[in-house]
Amino acid sequence: MRLSWFAKSRTHKSPSAGTFRTEIIADVTVPERTEDVRFFSRKRVHPGRLRRFSNRDPRESLLAAFYLMVAAVLPVRSWPPICRQVSRIRLKRHMRKEFPTYADAVHAVLGAGADTRKIFEEQLAARHRRRMQLAAHLVASRWSPAIRLEGLDGLKSALARGQGAIVWCDQFTAQTMIGKRALHEAGVETHQVSVNSHGVSETAFGMRFLNRPIVAVENRYLKSRIVFDRDDAYQVTIRIQKILKQNGVVLMTNTIHAGSTFAEVAIGENGWTHLASAPANFAARGKAGLFAMSTFETVPFAEYRAVVSPELLPAEADTAREGAKNMALQARYILLKRDRLLEALKLFPEQMLVWSRSQRLTHASGDVAVGDDVGS
Repeated sequence: MRLSWFAKSRTHKSPSAGTFRTEIIADVTVPERTEDVRFFSRKRVHPGRLRRFSNRDPRESLLAAFYLMVAAVLPVRSWPPICRQVSRIRLKRHMRKEFPTYADAVHAVLGAGADTRKIFEEQLAARHRRRMQLAAHLVASRWSPAIRLEGLDGLKSALARGQGAIVWCDQFTAQTMIGKRALHEAGVETHQVSVNSHGVSETAFGMRFLNRPIVAVENRYLKSRIVFDRDDAYQVTIRIQKILKQNGVVLMTNTIHAGSTFAEVAIGENGWTHLASAPANFAARGKAGLFAMSTFETVPFAEYRAVVSPELLPAEADTAREGAKNMALQARYILLKRDRLLEALKLFPEQMLVWSRSQRLTHASGDVAVGDDVGS
């Protein structure tokens, strides 16, 4: 049942990216969990315009050039302190503009005892190490980090059924490149669902010069990239279904901006997080296995841990597959994914790129901006 329209939302990365009308589709109760999952739709009401350039583009260009030089010239042991020092250059501005909202979100999930200042500063450094990871993949041929992949047996067991698998990836700083690399080096061929503006910039300049290196590095570890077009979502759906029927593995990042629906669910102490509903929808309407994946940097530039969860299996999964819009089953999948996300957040909160919020989306004032697409 469609409940109500309540807000116009705009992606916070680019004011020109378009305006969307957000509606509550349904509140679905999961009795055995005594929890509700709220489903939303996002319909574009204004397409926006593609900006040629933004204030962020020169800064990202300089950082990219700087880290390429560091990766090419300096030893690996020097990279972590350099990233930390560079991350502090604009610390006062970050503290003034970003920290209050960030701290509120972290406290809502991890509790009042969380050291939000420390986590925030560590996150800034982790974001710079992510830039450095890209540079290292591009020019540092001597860089060979240890990447440990966990959970591969469960993924292979699901593929043995012949119905394919969906890997639902969290937006930790190492997921974009290292997560794909871990699966590739383990012999798993994957197909990434992505958007055409994937990367660090949504401007014409950014998509031509800043985003292409990231996409190129990721493509080394992918069998194919499925680029999502909001105006032709049907063709993307057909392609994903075809890959799953061929027993392929589809990677979906937890970004709510690409699809037309998403879900909101409670997380942690008293926080709320937003999860893409597409992975749950594909799992509910077919027989593909659904897995969560998080990739962590355990020792900067030296050791990484990529974790594929056990298969997400609601108790009703064998009997409740009733078609494309089985929202009750989707809600159960989403709660299982939320549980895995919370476990990962508690381990490495400073490496999460996109945090939740301390209030429900329907309680937000003004334009609503939720999620991000940095990891798609």
